[in-house]
Amino acid sequence: MEYEIIVVGGGHAGCEAALASARMGHKTLLVTGNIKNIADMPCNPSIGGSAKGIVVREIDALGGEMGKNADKSLIQIKMLNSGKGPAVQALRAQVDKTVYPREMLKTLKSTENLTILEGLVKDILVRDSTVQGIVMEDDREISSLAVILTTGTYMNADILIGSERRRQGPHGEKPSNYLSDNLAKHGFEIKRLKTGTPPRIVKDSIDYSKAKREDGDMIYHTFSFETKPFYDINNQEPCYLIYTTDLTHKIIHENLNKSSMYGALDDVKGIGPRYCPSIEDKVVRFANKEKHQLFLEPESLYYDDIYIQGFSTSMPRDVQEKMVHSLPGLENAKILKYAYAIEYDSIYPTQLKQSLETKLINNLYSAGQINGTSGYEEAACQGLIAGINASLRLQGKEPLILKRDEAYIGVLIDDLVTKGIRDPYRLLTSRAEYRLLLRHDNADLRLREYGYKIGLINEKKYNQLLLKKEGIKQLISELKELKVVPAENDFLKRIGTKEVKDGISLYNLLKRPEVKIDFLIKRLKHDYSNAILEQVMIMIKYEGYINKALREAEKMLALENKKIPDDVNYDAMHNLASEARQKLKEVRPTSLGQALRISGVNPADISILMIYLKRDYHHE
Repeated sequence: MEYEIIVVGGGHAGCEAALASARMGHKTLLVTGNIKNIADMPCNPSIGGSAKGIVVREIDALGGEMGKNADKSLIQIKMLNSGKGPAVQALRAQVDKTVYPREMLKTLKSTENLTILEGLVKDILVRDSTVQGIVMEDDREISSLAVILTTGTYMNADILIGSERRRQGPHGEKPSNYLSDNLAKHGFEIKRLKTGTPPRIVKDSIDYSKAKREDGDMIYHTFSFETKPFYDINNQEPCYLIYTTDLTHKIIHENLNKSSMYGALDDVKGIGPRYCPSIEDKVVRFANKEKHQLFLEPESLYYDDIYIQGFSTSMPRDVQEKMVHSLPGLENAKILKYAYAIEYDSIYPTQLKQSLETKLINNLYSAGQINGTSGYEEAACQGLIAGINASLRLQGKEPLILKRDEAYIGVLIDDLVTKGIRDPYRLLTSRAEYRLLLRHDNADLRLREYGYKIGLINEKKYNQLLLKKEGIKQLISELKELKVVPAENDFLKRIGTKEVKDGISLYNLLKRPEVKIDFLIKRLKHDYSNAILEQVMIMIKYEGYINKALREAEKMLALENKKIPDDVNYDAMHNLASEARQKLKEVRPTSLGQALRISGVNPADISILMIYLKRDYHHE
């Protein structure tokens, strides 16, 4: 056996998968079409954002690389929704498109057990329904015990601009022309998807006086729980906010039939992302909106590109020129790179288990955009989980399956394998029913223990977690013990809260919305880190809501623990609705909890299933 694990594709999913398996002690090969495109960012130059920023924290808590790498390469960072509740706060950073891939490649090259090979993969080797390795396009065979597919948008990739269709990957790279058809021959259902990018503009050709400047935060942030900030807080790159105009909308309406998506090409099968639509889509679907916001974002300190966030399109180049020049401040803008849409093949994700292993072929895993997701963060977290689970599989251990109340990563994977997709899937806070439990601030408390158990978090980092937990416990008991008495009503007035007739514990005082923990620091017996102070303040202020969410999660857990055997025969359940039967056979849920989340399966169907499992299963 040449390798234990082969990872196909060097994007964000591939990097995390390869690092996880190599760090867990397995001889790993990472195969990529072009070493220069490792950890490439062909779309927006940012990491994090709503829900996604929390995923980056979760990746870090488990021992992944994305957060550390983003910290090394960011040029602006801010906490989104800082004025709102903790459930929706998340970090978003502009990262340098040159530095991010360079730093990731450095990390890969210095990792033991990890080899990088340039080339394209055309097929997988399978014997007795188990993967045995890969076949390269030059017909070389490389054997392994497990394979992880992270091909991104490269399978049968077509670049679309107006009425042009060119068979190539992002940056005009050679796409993967055979793998997708061969996966179909192995029995996989393949789905066509598409995504788009906006035009890039020369920085100095923009009149910024017509835009609203958006700066980074003046508080230091890091994605990783381990790194100190690398950046100069006073020297962050600005972004700018502008809006589309009536003229922009008019140009789009007049040229709709020239857009690849709206008639210029009649063979577009791919479905585009609902939550990151092209500007044509926005103008058509939200016809009553007078304007749409766009952000002008720097891509790198090393070159002059400005990315127009929110302006992706597949219009012909001459129409793109008119569209760009209709925007405020961009009347004389020079386009460096025209926008394009990309159409590509993916695997329909209900063909995967919760571990990201395929149901059809043992020891074959897939992660990232091949599973129908969009976004660097969604890709990276799947890559990490696939790398972990392929390694655990080779070690003869149970897979790591994160539950919906434990991580956004759990929500993402459960949604994919249980519900499937219609368009490229993007994580949103609204998809997580327990979002108050899945916060930016507590990702380490939720997941670091798992990272330690599987061997991606070392003793030293684990001990830091234990110290943090100890500090939280100590602070809570101190706050319960210390009191403010009526004689100190002056102090209460000073901090802007009402006086007390009897004594009140600092713990109960903190439940008042206007009281911040900073007001009470001088009264504490010990010193605590900001992370511990923030954590405890959230725990106290939101205690009622958090406990309610925990109770709901426990109820759900009871259903998760009711397992459905692999060999259950849905055709034997005569009263099942036909749609429910078809969906249950397709997904083959492993628990009643998962069965309940399948679209098309109703509570009535679940009752029939429960009765069958209790009464008739194995009595047949």
